[in-house]
Amino acid sequence: MDVTVVIPARYASTRYPGKPLAELTLPDGTRKSLIRLTWEAAMQVPGTARVLVATDDDRIADAARGFGAEVAMTAEGCRNGTERCADALARAGLETDLVVNLQGDAPLTPPWFLTALIEAMAADPAAQVATPVLRCDPVTYGHFTEDRRAGRVGGTTAVFDTAGRALYFSKEVIPWIAPGALPDPIPVFHHVGVYAYRPAALRAYTGWPEGTLERLEGLEQLRFVENGAAVACVEVEARGRVFWELNNPEDIPRIEAALKEQ
Repeated sequence: MDVTVVIPARYASTRYPGKPLAELTLPDGTRKSLIRLTWEAAMQVPGTARVLVATDDDRIADAARGFGAEVAMTAEGCRNGTERCADALARAGLETDLVVNLQGDAPLTPPWFLTALIEAMAADPAAQVATPVLRCDPVTYGHFTEDRRAGRVGGTTAVFDTAGRALYFSKEVIPWIAPGALPDPIPVFHHVGVYAYRPAALRAYTGWPEGTLERLEGLEQLRFVENGAAVACVEVEARGRVFWELNNPEDIPRIEAALKEQ
């Protein structure tokens, strides 16, 4: 299977402008940009034919080319990473069997998460999209519910049917569990924002209007669900790894500490 990893990266982040070019200090004291660390993480995934940095910004493109990455320039109007992946594929004129979207702010994503998606798509020809989910342990579940009680949006949760096909994704903690003793295992799954798509699914995505649920939740993957596309939720294990995304400047020390632990 020919696999292309696309790293969507934009400069004009509302919460953190210029985020892909933010530099982090590595355990050996050297410094690398967030986009370079993410590209290096993608290059560690076995079986991928190519890795593209997809951006609409010349500063990111120049930096990426400077450390040896292949770049696909995209339109400024891309509203999310999925649209940017679709635009990159179209503009680059690439023929590939599978596109993997590794968010440009997620250099800590374990490579086996991506491998699991690739294997799941190879095993299930009917699946149009695949995305990883992690079963919550009591500590993670406690963090999620505490955030909601405090009016904060924590992680995204996913619910799926017995075949592993997504029913819904939400920034609420679903399914709801009555107060008291937690079930074992806990039936709440944390969604990890990595995706594998068949090219036809990407092309269809850009032809669909933004859905009501997608807009309300602010979750791009709900456009697939709202239009009846089969989204496979692939259960993965963290294996002791921490995989924070970098959303705010305050996250930099967290990621630097995780890199040191690795």
